[in-house]
Amino acid sequence: MTIETAVTIREHAGSRAPLRGLFELAEDSAAELDAYLDAGRVLVADDGGEIVGHLQLTETGRPGELEIKNMAVLARLQRRGVGRALVAAALDVARREGRAALLVATAAADIGNLRFYQRLGFRMRSVERDAFTAATGYAPGIVIDGIELRDRVWLDRALDAGAGQS
Repeated sequence: MTIETAVTIREHAGSRAPLRGLFELAEDSAAELDAYLDAGRVLVADDGGEIVGHLQLTETGRPGELEIKNMAVLARLQRRGVGRALVAAALDVARREGRAALLVATAAADIGNLRFYQRLGFRMRSVERDAFTAATGYAPGIVIDGIELRDRVWLDRALDAGAGQS
């Protein structure tokens, strides 16, 4: 797929505070976001000096794996290849580090995210039932694509550390 918006993907250095609005596009719980905002590394999509998307990579606690913890692209630039470019950059990072897999979790209700990741080669790994509750900071009654937000789906993509393609 050709990127319709010319962006540069780079690692973000410095405070994450200016990126919080982007993080909030992908996270409905302020408490959860506060807990992981400063974790791992962040790649950003830069469009002429404006950060228009980001992807956060964190450790999973298991050797050989990295997790896409949070990713978002400004609404006006969605469906233009920015998210795909961010994931491709994350896959490149994981390969360079010799990782065996890249993981991502998303709401079972978010059909668009499930489609996006599967089209990029991610496969279903497991379902975490009742992950989005008031106890974890999610307001009751959140509906995505006409489906109540309740369960989290984990996906992964196996990597060939020697390959440089995504």
